[in-house]
Amino acid sequence: MAFRPLGDRVLIKRVEEEEKTKGGIIIPDTAKEKPQEGEVVAVGPGARDDNGKIQPLDVKKGDKILFGKWSGTEVKIDGQDLLIMKESDVLGVVE
Repeated sequence: MAFRPLGDRVLIKRVEEEEKTKGGIIIPDTAKEKPQEGEVVAVGPGARDDNGKIQPLDVKKGDKILFGKWSGTEVKIDGQDLLIMKESDVLGVVE
């Protein structure tokens, strides 16, 4: 992929949810919500502070993260549906 986010932005690939509930009920596509969990595909260099120094991001490529329901901007790159969002929109890293 030839895409590099700028500043404190990250590129996210959504993690698909299960098609069944724990009880075995199959959820149709029309009833599914968009997942709020994803994997970091690429990160920008970081945001600049008041002195002009770049502050590196806390997330890195490959991290599994949680983000807000309406966070980010949806884009299509190389046929994949991805999200671009600021690091501040990331709620946390799943370990």
